[in-house]
Amino acid sequence: MVFSSLTFIFRFLPIFLIVYYIFPKKYRNICLFGGSIIFYACGEPFYVFLILCSLIYNYSVAFLMDKFINKNGLKRLFLIFALITDFGLLFFFKYTDFFIGNINSLYQLLTGTHTEYFDLLNIGLPLGISFYTFQIVSYVLDVYKKKYSCESNLLHLGVYLCMFPQLIAGPIITYPQLQNEIKNRSYTKEQFENGLQVFILGLGSKVILANRIGILWHSIQTIGYDSLTMPFAWLGAFAFSFQLYFDFYGYSLMALGLGKMLGFTIPNNFDHPYLSLTMSDFFRRWHITLGKWFREYIYIPLGGNRKGAIKTICNLLFVWFLTGFWHGASWNFILWGMSICLIIIIEKYIYGKYLKKYKVLGYIYMILLVPLSWMIFAITNMSDIAIYFTKMFSFTMDNSILNINNFINYIKSYGLLLLCCIFCSTYLPDRLFHQSRKKPLGIIMISLIFWISVYFLANSINNPFLYFRF
Repeated sequence: MVFSSLTFIFRFLPIFLIVYYIFPKKYRNICLFGGSIIFYACGEPFYVFLILCSLIYNYSVAFLMDKFINKNGLKRLFLIFALITDFGLLFFFKYTDFFIGNINSLYQLLTGTHTEYFDLLNIGLPLGISFYTFQIVSYVLDVYKKKYSCESNLLHLGVYLCMFPQLIAGPIITYPQLQNEIKNRSYTKEQFENGLQVFILGLGSKVILANRIGILWHSIQTIGYDSLTMPFAWLGAFAFSFQLYFDFYGYSLMALGLGKMLGFTIPNNFDHPYLSLTMSDFFRRWHITLGKWFREYIYIPLGGNRKGAIKTICNLLFVWFLTGFWHGASWNFILWGMSICLIIIIEKYIYGKYLKKYKVLGYIYMILLVPLSWMIFAITNMSDIAIYFTKMFSFTMDNSILNINNFINYIKSYGLLLLCCIFCSTYLPDRLFHQSRKKPLGIIMISLIFWISVYFLANSINNPFLYFRF
């Protein structure tokens, strides 16, 4: 079940909210935990057991480390066991077939045969495992470091890990960010209304913008990369860039809105990244909570930028390798992570200061660079990536009349949508929302966004969230 589905909007959510607010305040955590498990089971009934085992196991390890184990060596051993278990499960489900496939390819190369040495396991990826693993690991690490005491109430930790607004695709939240509100949160009519409006804005971003511009990207893929001309290749790159952004931004807004409706403050995951001047700034604004997780639990413990340029570069390479690999079990994600890291390093030591000083130059730089980087992210086959990049910088004029006519037709069909995507990537929509959300015109606009979204959902087949596969 996804947030942008009629089942969720008109069945699960209204029923859950009615039950949630009927419950006395002191029992609402029980309702929220139970509703979250039901929500997860609707999408992954088989793997509900896995997330519950992860909850109980990490609760027990943290409790023992905090309450009963005084020897640092033994405490460290418990931490190592927890990390091996948590990351081991993530590795098994997400990366086993990747390594088997690469071993098979190496074996075939060495033997000159087409025989596979190992059979693929074809294991289904548990929904949200990349996100909830990082959340529970952050909790165990923080308890180990004595940043705060362990949570003695299993239900409270269960709400933190399993709360359905952010369970499947984040944002990735650390326990202190929700701890007080899990135990004692306020409920106001204004907070609920604001949450509902934010949810609808996220729904519109996903359904009206991401899904519709995704049709353009799908159409260009259908043409075939070999058949593309340069204008079509760039049009496809911009289309995917907007689809990915409004898909994940829309989900994050819906999660934030749902949190407000339930009395929680879920952190913002995006800060207008397409207005960045450098790639390093872009990824401080994009998927903010993931970046903070890698910075706090990997980059800083490795030494960050405190031990000289060479050590800083090594730390960045390692973090971005993990960032790319976290996104998917495929070489293109590793290549994407390493490419982003290389760009950030060059910016840091060579020309980044000029991009910040001359903003027009920075905007042009990012307008060209971001779509290029997303093509490495979008296309899983390495040879196809090479073909697509070649087409993006190909100035051949074969079939130019036909291609120009086709390109003009695509612009006529999707030009207004592209302009809407550009506009909604700026600060203006946020300012308009905050200025008018309580006024009649603002309420009418929110209502229109909702019913247009419902209309598209009722007449649409393709409605997945891109980040669910990560």
